[in-house]
Amino acid sequence: MPGTKKRAPAYRRHKASGQAVVRIDERVFYLGPWGSPESRAEYDRLIAEWRHAGRKLPPAPGQAISVAELLVAFLRHAKVHYVRDGKPTGEYRAFVIALRPVKRLYAEHAVDAFGPLALKTVRAEMIAADYVRRSINNQVGRIRRVFKWGVENELVEPTVLQRLQAVAGLRAGHPGVKESKRVLPVPDADVDAVLADVPTPVAAMIRLQLLTGMRPGEVVQMRMRDIERDGDVWTFRPARHKTAYRGHDRAIHIGPKAQEVLRPFLRPNADAFLFSPRDAVRERIKRDAKARTTPRYPSHMKRNAKKRKRSPKRKPRDFYETTSYARAIARACERLGVTHWHPHQLRHNAATRMRKEFGLDATRAVLGHTTPIVTEIYAELDNEKAREIMRETG
Repeated sequence: MPGTKKRAPAYRRHKASGQAVVRIDERVFYLGPWGSPESRAEYDRLIAEWRHAGRKLPPAPGQAISVAELLVAFLRHAKVHYVRDGKPTGEYRAFVIALRPVKRLYAEHAVDAFGPLALKTVRAEMIAADYVRRSINNQVGRIRRVFKWGVENELVEPTVLQRLQAVAGLRAGHPGVKESKRVLPVPDADVDAVLADVPTPVAAMIRLQLLTGMRPGEVVQMRMRDIERDGDVWTFRPARHKTAYRGHDRAIHIGPKAQEVLRPFLRPNADAFLFSPRDAVRERIKRDAKARTTPRYPSHMKRNAKKRKRSPKRKPRDFYETTSYARAIARACERLGVTHWHPHQLRHNAATRMRKEFGLDATRAVLGHTTPIVTEIYAELDNEKAREIMRETG
């Protein structure tokens, strides 16, 4: 089977001139006298640039590439750069979505001709597609990052990026642009209703989020090997977390109440996930069997055994994804007629309660935020406290 990577262009001798030569991307480079150290050094430099640029040389001075070529080169880089556990992350998928209108409108245009008006036209497409303002600004920022990467790799002239940076972000109240809804804590009654309806592993994850303030992506990945159970307060250090790429440590402390929630799920296998959809499936099967009203006739059991697939295409996984965890809650909300809520809102519930009882700095430490400003986003202001102060002083 032929290799998938292009082989390095060969160092060759040009008979007519006696010079060393190499042909890269249909461009011929004369390197100096054939066999000389200088020609070898120049060859090594060109091949190093070629490899570093994804086995393709940057354009020659004054030769502008197309927008499509820039997008292809960047996404090839992003697919390798934005990776976690061997798979592209959500940031890579966000870039793919952000670049779709750019590709549709300007693929064949020269990259040097892509200016502020072009960027604003792409933004108008996002507005027409009913994106919320915050998402539009984020996606425009990603487009700028593509051109910044192009400047870094000598695919784009710096002046192109400078012009794009002149486009200001959309401000609140911009005509025709929707605002995103503010994320609020879930009403306690809605949480209690869902807790009584979801499978036991999902209910345990909900309770842990309420008690510790951890993120959905942290609670779903809990394993024995990541939990230090020394002392009266345990410590959970997620293998993956939101700010790991910045070199930040994340320690989630688990008190006595949260420990009681965890105990039924502790496993002898240190690598096993504590919360598994397989447990939820077994629980449902047992519940359905217990609720059965007709006898288990041998003929029925024999027929069901024949119908059962030996190797079904869809099998319960060993762990919950954040999407499957959220889907379990959404389905419970739909069954109960409760207003839909997302597990990330539970972090707001925990932050609001902690801030009310222990203050902003303590809440920041528990949530793992580096600045109190971020904590302000999660913790709703205690209006009752404000009313009490004004009752005395106002």
